[in-house]
Amino acid sequence: MTRKGRRGVTGRVDALPPFPEGWYFVATRRSILHKKLIEKTWLGEEIVAWCGEDGRIAVVDAFCPHLGSHMGPTVGGVVRDGCLVCPFHGFVFDTDGDCVATPNAPPPRAAKLTVYETREILGMVFAWWGVAGRPPQWDLPDEPSAGSEWSGLRSHTYRFRGHPQETTENSVDLEHLSYTHGYFDVAPVGSITIEGAYLKSCFDFRNVTRIPWLRDIVSDISTVTHVHGLGYSFVEFRDKTIGIHARLWVLATPVDGTLVEMVLVSQVRDNPKPGRFITGLGFLPMRLRRSVMNLVLIRGEKWFVGQDVTIWERKRYRSPPRLCRADGPIGKYRLYCRQFYPEVEAETEGSGSRSV
Repeated sequence: MTRKGRRGVTGRVDALPPFPEGWYFVATRRSILHKKLIEKTWLGEEIVAWCGEDGRIAVVDAFCPHLGSHMGPTVGGVVRDGCLVCPFHGFVFDTDGDCVATPNAPPPRAAKLTVYETREILGMVFAWWGVAGRPPQWDLPDEPSAGSEWSGLRSHTYRFRGHPQETTENSVDLEHLSYTHGYFDVAPVGSITIEGAYLKSCFDFRNVTRIPWLRDIVSDISTVTHVHGLGYSFVEFRDKTIGIHARLWVLATPVDGTLVEMVLVSQVRDNPKPGRFITGLGFLPMRLRRSVMNLVLIRGEKWFVGQDVTIWERKRYRSPPRLCRADGPIGKYRLYCRQFYPEVEAETEGSGSRSV
């Protein structure tokens, strides 16, 4: 039997290309301001990020165009007057990537950094990674409202062997919610919606939340998942039993072609007249109650996502998957993902193959 499939950079059949095109999380504005200058490996690239004097966040290639020094803080790179200073010869770069000064000569015009397009949502900084340096092909959604009724953001970070297409597939894989996570009465609400790089998936379920020293809470929950490419998933939860609304961002970013860094970010909006009194929390000031409920939310999601991480780390991508009738829109999701691999899409169109 001849086995057909797609070869990735490892040469193994069925491996996905490691870096899908799209917007990916870099860091929070708060962490950048705190550290002044950060460095990281991001989609196989070495990058640095800092904040200019005008408040603009710059995300750039970490290597100096002069003689190639890495400019991260671990090498000695610094930010001075809102500009990045190379530790090797003191070349100075502004947030546009232009060399604006050198210690002993006029700045060369050709000494320019590769600058990544950025977007910011509630203090979370994202940058665009395009195949062969392509500019952004679509944009992230508008920033959601975040008035005083919302809690602050809480986050948790995982790093594991995986791929953002595999992790984002959970947004349409309702079967695993009951089998892996123990949710019950899981039911889709309508069909998934796809408009370009945007995918929307809605479903309801019931869940048991176990809070130490408090009674178990059985919740009826409605969710709406907004997927914008493979690096940005935004889930809106409505707990109809307790009477709160919550948000969860699932931000999966390829690191080096093998590892994925996944950041979970949560936020809760309290209802001044909750649907059910929660022992021990009803007497708290609303601001503190939101914070406690957000802590409960992120701890619960850490548990559930931890179950997924165990599977993601050891699973192997199958193309084509041998689906059953209960798998729902997984095939449709895979077709949606093809747009994020323009180089592979061109190859398959030329060969007539439709493998995903």
